[in-house]
Amino acid sequence: MQVASELVDAIGQHHSKANKADTRIVSLVPSITELLCELGLARLIVGRTGFCIHPAQIVQEIPKIGGTKDVNIEKIRKMAPTHLIVNIDENEKPTVDALAEFIPHVIVTHPITPADNLNLYHLLGHIFQVEKAAEKLIHEFEEAGKDLPDVSVIKFERVLYCIWQDPWMTVSQDTYISNMLGMIAWKTWAPKDATSRYPVFHWNDQMAQEIDRILLSTEPYRFNESHVDALERQTGKPVQLVDGEMLSWYGSRAIAGMRYLTTLVNT
Repeated sequence: MQVASELVDAIGQHHSKANKADTRIVSLVPSITELLCELGLARLIVGRTGFCIHPAQIVQEIPKIGGTKDVNIEKIRKMAPTHLIVNIDENEKPTVDALAEFIPHVIVTHPITPADNLNLYHLLGHIFQVEKAAEKLIHEFEEAGKDLPDVSVIKFERVLYCIWQDPWMTVSQDTYISNMLGMIAWKTWAPKDATSRYPVFHWNDQMAQEIDRILLSTEPYRFNESHVDALERQTGKPVQLVDGEMLSWYGSRAIAGMRYLTTLVNT
């Protein structure tokens, strides 16, 4: 797998290397906060969201600035950050635009496939001058990929991946989650008329005929075994509780996520 040589983010912005002596980072993305810590940059993070919970012992020392969509702009302003890291799916554009008025460097991320993590490692590793740590993650990612089962011998399944209840919501096929599951020949189901990347759906007999397995994610909605039992009785389909962090968190978590995929195939 190849990575881009230039430091270009998800919306085509070119970035230069930061001056580590005065770098101050605010991360509005939980998986990116974890990645920054894995790269050895925790000391440069001056603000994170309340959803940035990994690695727990490290992030508890970093001040919270709100949620991913409802940040405290004035609190961030007082932190005088030099860099802001956001994600297209997870953060609101008006909020990012407001922060960009006083934060010099805004790095926009948007991994759609597992392979996009390679450019993410490279981008952040080179901007913040931790190239060796980034190369280590790239190597670990590639090694984890080699251990994935051969999709040509895995039974193809159409799966319904549930992320929310009341209303019921799933993921479209152009999402990171869907592409992660595609690595083990599981294709996600979504309503044919869906226009959202995270569409609402309604249970019906036709839908049940189109899916082989139902997956209930542990996040963002906290599905548990009681939901599994109830849905199995309701649908008659195999229902499985899956670790949402392993399947939706990109960054350094993607390496463990690929190993987790193997356990799903064998379940």
